[in-house]
Amino acid sequence: MKKLIIPAFMAAAVLMSSCGAGTLGVIAGSQTGSKVLDRMGAGVAGSAGDAVAGLITSVLGLDKMTKQQLIGTWRYSQPGCAFTSSDLLSKAGGEVVAAQIKQKLATPYQTVGLSSANTQMTFNQDGTFTATIAGKNISGKYTFDEANYKLTMQTLLFSFTAYTKRNANGIAILFEASKLLTLMQTLSAMSGNQTLQTVGDLSKNYDGLRIGFDMTK
Repeated sequence: MKKLIIPAFMAAAVLMSSCGAGTLGVIAGSQTGSKVLDRMGAGVAGSAGDAVAGLITSVLGLDKMTKQQLIGTWRYSQPGCAFTSSDLLSKAGGEVVAAQIKQKLATPYQTVGLSSANTQMTFNQDGTFTATIAGKNISGKYTFDEANYKLTMQTLLFSFTAYTKRNANGIAILFEASKLLTLMQTLSAMSGNQTLQTVGDLSKNYDGLRIGFDMTK
C-alpha cells in the first residue's frame, strides 16, 4: 500500500497526462483516491498543492469569492452542482459524477424553461439585486457572507439562501435541493414531475450535494 501513496504533484501529473478525467472518477471512488482528494480539499502546502487543488472544481469553499467579485450581471449558462466537502465528492465518485449530475439536470431545466435569454442575476454594490429566473422578475436586497460563501437574498415576499463558488468561466449559485425546488415552484409554472423527481432523487442519492446554476458575464 505504501507504494501507492505518491506525492500529490506526481498524482496530478499522472492523472492529467495519461489517465484522463474518466480515470479520475474511478480513482476518486477508491480508498487511495479518497486520500488524494482529501489532500486536495485540505490544500497541500506549496505550489504543487495549489496545482492539485486546482483539479477539484466541484467542492464548495475551495475557491471562495469576495463580494466585489460577485458584483455585476450574471447569465445562466448550464446546470451547476457542487459538494460541501472533498470527502463527499470522493464518496460520490469524483468530478466525473459531478459532470453526470449536471447532465441529468439539463433536460428538467429545459422543461422548466431556463435559458441564458431568460435567466440572469444582477448584484449591485449597494446591496440590492435584480433577477430574472425563467422569465420571472424579482428584486430586493442581498447580503454576502464571504467566510461561508453564503448568499442571502430578501424580496418583499420571500427570502432564500444560496452558496457561491468561482468557476473557470464565471460563478455558480447553488442551493440545497429542497430550497431550489421551492424557488423554482414559486417563480415558474413548473409542470410535470420530471423536474421534481430528478432533483429529489439527486438529493437522496448524494449527501452534501448543492445544485443550481453555472453563470457567466
